[in-house]
Amino acid sequence: MTGSARVPGLVATDLDGTLLRGDGTVSGATRRVLAAVEEAGVPVVFVTGRPLRWMTHLWEMVGAHGVAVAGNGAVVYDVAARDVRRLHGIDAAAGLAVVAAIREAVPGCLFAIEDLDGIAIETAQFKDDLTTRIAPLEEQWSDSVSKLLVRSPDVAHAELPGLVAAAVGGAATVTWSMPGLVEISASGVTKAAALAEVAADLGVAAADVVAFGDMPNDLPMLAWAGTSYAVANADPTVLEAADHVAPANDADGVARTLARLVPVDPDLL
Repeated sequence: MTGSARVPGLVATDLDGTLLRGDGTVSGATRRVLAAVEEAGVPVVFVTGRPLRWMTHLWEMVGAHGVAVAGNGAVVYDVAARDVRRLHGIDAAAGLAVVAAIREAVPGCLFAIEDLDGIAIETAQFKDDLTTRIAPLEEQWSDSVSKLLVRSPDVAHAELPGLVAAAVGGAATVTWSMPGLVEISASGVTKAAALAEVAADLGVAAADVVAFGDMPNDLPMLAWAGTSYAVANADPTVLEAADHVAPANDADGVARTLARLVPVDPDLL
């Protein structure tokens, strides 16, 4: 799709590797530009693979619309109310069937699940220091599981996503945003699907959405949006798929692009 020069009706941006700098911070320039864009009447929606527990310090930057998308589209969150507006979770039967299929196709994989209470792992080998919930997945699967996570100590990082995707087939949505970790959502759950819901709630058509991303889990969102940008540091697949390339995340690429698109006072940068 080819974008237009008109002011966007909505801006959707990934966080890690896109809006956030490499050290995980948000620059002062980016904060000022996001605020100015919101003041100009253009909602900025965070659309991230992060779980809600990794978002607390970023909620202050969510504008008056008060909505964010987390968990690769599994969670649509009302920031003002601190409440889950929509949860597109993974049913236990379907999720455990996916686990079984992966175990058979890629022996030795390690698994974890994300739910609204945090992360649960089946073995300490998964190497997550943020949980004490360690037990077989069958005992831990809840109604709020948003994502299944897969690692392998034996398979090369570059090969793991393809092997897992082949094992899963159409039973779930497979993606990834960091080396060595495969992220699985319920079938049909993507950043694009959740963003479409948010845009519909706000009365904004896909053609009027500008989206920014850097990794394969952003590809559905970038394809759905009327205008898409990959930051310069993006994965090659994202650079190839996007309509345009913005400066890198460490150069405040999203903010610099928005200051031109909306436009806002360039002195904010």
